[in-house]
Amino acid sequence: MINTSDPQIKENIKHRLSRIEGQLRGVQKMIDADRDCREILQQLIAIREGIRSASLTFTQEVAKDCLINPQNQGDPEAQRELMAELIQLVGKIS
Repeated sequence: MINTSDPQIKENIKHRLSRIEGQLRGVQKMIDADRDCREILQQLIAIREGIRSASLTFTQEVAKDCLINPQNQGDPEAQRELMAELIQLVGKIS
């Protein structure tokens, strides 16, 4: 299982996602208001970067959590499997 139990990490990610959600609503309003396509595109690029950044931050923190998780300390095979899964997921982010 891949997760993080650190409440600060969860709050950080939730904060980032809330900002992205606000940006998405803003783009919808921009489209409704027939704003300049360059402005809309800039916002879409910012949203994409925000999602990428949140994904990478989350993955880094989960990876650290997996490495220090006491449940996996005595099971090197479980650690290898988790890390392989994380590496595969990171490849999908970029």
